[in-house]
Amino acid sequence: MNNLDVSSSTTPTDEKRWQSSAKNYGLIAIIFHWTIALLFIAQLALGYLMSGDDVDPALQFNLFQYHKSVGFVVLALAIPRVIWSVLSRKPHPPAGSGRAANIGARVTHALLLCLTVAVPLAGWAVASTSPLQIPRYVFDIVVVPGLPLEISDKSEALWTGVHETLAYLAAAIVLLHVAAALWHHFILKDRIFRRMTPSRPEKK
Repeated sequence: MNNLDVSSSTTPTDEKRWQSSAKNYGLIAIIFHWTIALLFIAQLALGYLMSGDDVDPALQFNLFQYHKSVGFVVLALAIPRVIWSVLSRKPHPPAGSGRAANIGARVTHALLLCLTVAVPLAGWAVASTSPLQIPRYVFDIVVVPGLPLEISDKSEALWTGVHETLAYLAAAIVLLHVAAALWHHFILKDRIFRRMTPSRPEKK
């Protein structure tokens, strides 16, 4: 009976799929992208629901706690994602795309990366400056300490405004980003959208 070579199950091609190339995003970038994207969209929905005037107080409190918990998860994922994005290789722009379109795409991506850090960080500041000082739990598992900021109604109002402004800006850019991805996929029919999915990458 022949001995099985376990090492042969992992090929250099499989290992390269985890890293981005000139034509495709790697699995690490893809996992970061879709995980944070889904959590970020959920955060926008939670933020909208919990801000309603007719929401039951008990439900509103629970929504606030979920919003804070998911926000800390987003922040914990966004920081290494930014580092990975800076250090890893990026796919080249599609052939035939103009200079203005390429610059716009890079600016949009950079803004989204920054906002995935800035929005939850501003939310953390809101919770840290609130005079109520409700403990900052992550799904009732981990207590997160407050930021070293002034605790007052004025400070809380300031950071609430910053948090909401950044959230609305992020929502607008996300809509623009989604619209551009769908335009590339259905109208231009290029690989811009597909290379951010875990499908088999295009060969070099």
